Amino acid sequence: MAAGFAPPKLRDFILTEKLGSGTYATVYKAFRKTDSREAVAVKVVSKKSLNKSSMENLLTEIEILKTVRHPHIVQLKDFQWDSDNIYLILEWCSGGDLSHFIRNCRILPERVARRCLQQIACSLQFLHEKNISHLDLKPQNILLSGNVLKLADFGFAQYMSPWDEQQALRGSPLYMAPEIVCRRYYDARVDLWSVGVILYEALFGRAPFASRSFAELEEKIRSEKPIELPSGARVSRDCRDLLLRLLERDPDRRITFDEFFLHPFVDLEHMPSAESLGKAKALVLQAVQKDQDGERSAALSLYCSALEHFVPAIHYETDRQKKEALRQKVNQYVSRAEELKALVRSDNKNSFEEARSTRNILIEMSRDQPRLLAALEVASTAVAQEESGAEDYDTLDLYQQSLGELLLALAGKCSFVLTIIIIYKTQVSVLYMKLSNHQEHPSSHLVTTYNTVATTKQQPSNHQNTLVTA
Repeated sequence: MAAGFAPPKLRDFILTEKLGSGTYATVYKAFRKTDSREAVAVKVVSKKSLNKSSMENLLTEIEILKTVRHPHIVQLKDFQWDSDNIYLILEWCSGGDLSHFIRNCRILPERVARRCLQQIACSLQFLHEKNISHLDLKPQNILLSGNVLKLADFGFAQYMSPWDEQQALRGSPLYMAPEIVCRRYYDARVDLWSVGVILYEALFGRAPFASRSFAELEEKIRSEKPIELPSGARVSRDCRDLLLRLLERDPDRRITFDEFFLHPFVDLEHMPSAESLGKAKALVLQAVQKDQDGERSAALSLYCSALEHFVPAIHYETDRQKKEALRQKVNQYVSRAEELKALVRSDNKNSFEEARSTRNILIEMSRDQPRLLAALEVASTAVAQEESGAEDYDTLDLYQQSLGELLLALAGKCSFVLTIIIIYKTQVSVLYMKLSNHQEHPSSHLVTTYNTVATTKQQPSNHQNTLVTA
């Protein structure tokens, strides 16, 4: 590095590469001068660049970061100053920012976008309880540390109760709520708009107001036209509902913070966390007890509730061996839930709901195996068609398409594929029998193969004695 561009000297730290720079600050990677050589990020703010407003923002940023501790907010470890600069020593996040992550992926699958959203929502809920508004939410200010997202850059953050209003222009135009520009009066709800823009960009690869010029951007911001999703957007009903309610131009019609935190797509109750496994174990113990007592419907409901916590527990676990052991245990619970579902099938509505729950769980568990995941998503489409009353050869073809991939995965000894085959065995067989009364279907040999494989490879089990040991 040229001498003229050498990083400043800082007590107890060695500053190395420059990570980025803005109007008031430059960020460097640094190492602590100890045996541990802890990596940190150092935000260097030049005193000469600060006016009264930016100095107030910096002091507020330091005050906020000194008092907040949260797994999804970047930690301020220390701060120093000398005659030239103010230094913020921050937690190091090695994964870059969410903007680069989205750009590298082009678009994120809905399940990945949802996982990101849950972490953002968790940090916002924590800040909301302390009457803190970020006011500059954007992918560039959300950092990645492994699979964990962390909110960063509180340079515009303010202590604001829900009814406090501001007038100063804050934030980045592409993610800025329309009322900041159009009304110049705004409140904490601008953060909700920004979350909507981030989710939109994650799902579709661009922000809703993406423009080629600032004039075009301003025109879109000032327009009264409602935000629409891209033509042909394939997102779930809950995702669509949340997006459109977050991206409501009128803040009085926008989703509230409480509604956002409770929204089914956000689903904070089931986000991966240190508490996920404990919740799952507590529920599965109750399920096993109900199972042993012969209360099948109650046991099924509890197994499904436990599985909704086991899946995030798998995602939260970082140790590969523990993750795989947990995955295998969950396979047993899924199998038992399916057995119970068959026994209580007389209640068709509940049966479909529990089946949908276990299918979603299997899809989540398969997300690191793309071929298997694709087969499951095709099978889910077939199930949805059948549940809607479309019992025809098109539906059966979808099942058979999925079946072919599942059999290949089973041949490759893919984890928990046998569980999946057993789950779909009954649905395929029943549908085939209904249709075979009319004429022979060209792929009927697959049904026979399906039944043979599922029957011969299924191992005997004693669920009521083994499931309690999770």
